[in-house]
Amino acid sequence: MADLASGTNTMWVIVAAILVFFMQAGFAFLEIGFSRQKNVGAVVAKILTNFSICALVFWAVGFAFAFGNGDLIGDAGFFLRPYGDADAYGIMAFSDASVYSKFFFQFVFAAVSLAIVWGTTLERVKFGVYVIYAIVFSAIIYPIGAHWVFGGGWLQVNVGMQDFAGSTAVHLIGATGALAALLHLGPRRGKYTAEGQARAIPGHSMPLFGLGVLILWLGWFGFNPGSTLGLADNRFAEIVVVTNLAAAAGVLAALATMWIKTKSFDIGMAGNGAIAALVGITAGSGYVKPWAGVVIGAVAGVIVVLGILAIDKKLDDPVGALSAHGLAGIWGTLACGLFTHPDLAEYNTVGDGGLVYTGSFTQLGDQALGVVVIFAFVFSLSWITFFLIKKTIGMRVTPDEEEAGLDISEHGMYGYPEAFIPAAELVGYGGGPNRTVAPASVSTNEV
Repeated sequence: MADLASGTNTMWVIVAAILVFFMQAGFAFLEIGFSRQKNVGAVVAKILTNFSICALVFWAVGFAFAFGNGDLIGDAGFFLRPYGDADAYGIMAFSDASVYSKFFFQFVFAAVSLAIVWGTTLERVKFGVYVIYAIVFSAIIYPIGAHWVFGGGWLQVNVGMQDFAGSTAVHLIGATGALAALLHLGPRRGKYTAEGQARAIPGHSMPLFGLGVLILWLGWFGFNPGSTLGLADNRFAEIVVVTNLAAAAGVLAALATMWIKTKSFDIGMAGNGAIAALVGITAGSGYVKPWAGVVIGAVAGVIVVLGILAIDKKLDDPVGALSAHGLAGIWGTLACGLFTHPDLAEYNTVGDGGLVYTGSFTQLGDQALGVVVIFAFVFSLSWITFFLIKKTIGMRVTPDEEEAGLDISEHGMYGYPEAFIPAAELVGYGGGPNRTVAPASVSTNEV
C-alpha cells in the first residue's frame, strides 16, 4: 500500500508539473500578442532558451540551494545527489512522492519566475542578456529567495511567513527582477513624447493574448493544487475551487474598474485581471477559504488596473508584469495576514491565523517582513547583474535594430515573413493580389 500511495502522489505531482510547464506556452502567446509583428519570433527564441538554461542550472545547483536543508541556503542535493534520498530535501519530506517528481515540479516554478522577468523588456533587449541573467537567476537569485520563503529557510521556519505556492517566492521575485531590468533598459523608442507623455504601442493580436491568458489560467490548476505534493485529504480539490473563484473575481473587478476609469471594457485589462488574481491567490490558496479567495481576487483585479495605468506614465512595461506579478504578488502575500484560516495554518504547520480570525496583526507583520526582505534581496542582486551586463555587452539593441525589429536584427528571420519581405521575394507564397506564383492553368477541353 505504501508503494501505491507513493506512486499515486508521484503521478499527481508530475501531472501538476506538466500543467505548470504548459504555462510557458501561455507566456509565449501573451507576450507575442502584446508585441508588434516585427518582434514575435524573438519571444519564441527567448522562451525556449530561458527554459533550457533554467532546466540545466536548476538541476545542477538551483534545486539544492532552494530546497536542500539549511536556514540561509540549501547545502545538499546538488545534481540530485544522493539520488532518491528525500532527507536531502527535508522541507518536502512530508510527501512520499519521488524526489524526481519534486524536482521537476519545483523546476517549472523556477522557469515561470524567470519568464516573468522578461515581460518588461520586450522589443528592445539584446538576446545575450537573457542568457547571462538566466544563469545567475536560476543558480543564485531564485533558489536563495525561494529557499527563504517556502524551501525551509528562515522566513518560513523562524518567522512563519506563509506563501503556499509562490505569490512572493515565484511572482514577486520575477517581477522584482523585471523592475531592475527595466530601470537599466529604458522605454521603447516612441513610447514617450518629448514632453514625457505616454503613448500606447498596441500589440498586434488580442486573440493570441487571450489564448495566453487562458493557458496560464489552466496552468494555475497545477501551480496551486500541485503544491500539496500529494492527494491526501483531497485538499487539492478545494484549492482548485479557491483558485478559480479568485480568477473569476479578478476578471470582473478589472473590467468594472476599467469601465469606471475609461468607460470601456478593455480586453488587455480583463486578461491582466485574471492573471493578477491568480498571482494574488497563489500565496493563500492553501490557507484561505473560498469566500476569502473571491475577496483576494477582486482586490487584485482592482490593483492591477490602477497599477498599470499609474506605472505606464513613467515606466514602459509592455505586458503589465510589474502590476500583475509584482503588486498583485505583494497583495496576495499580505492577504494571508488578513484571511488565513487558523485551522489551515495549523494544517500547513506555518504561521498563525490572519487578522480577520484572530484580531492579531502578528501574521500580517510577518508577511510584510517577508515581502520587504525578498524585494530588497532580489532587486539588489538583479540590479548589480544588469549593471554589469550593461557595462560589458550592453543591454539594448541599436536604434536601427529596434526599428527593424528583433526578429530580423537578432535572429535573422521574421516571425511573419509575408508581412515584411517584398512580395517578389516570397517564392512559394501563392494567392491573393500580390501572388508570386502564377495560378495553375486550367484546361477548357472536355475529357
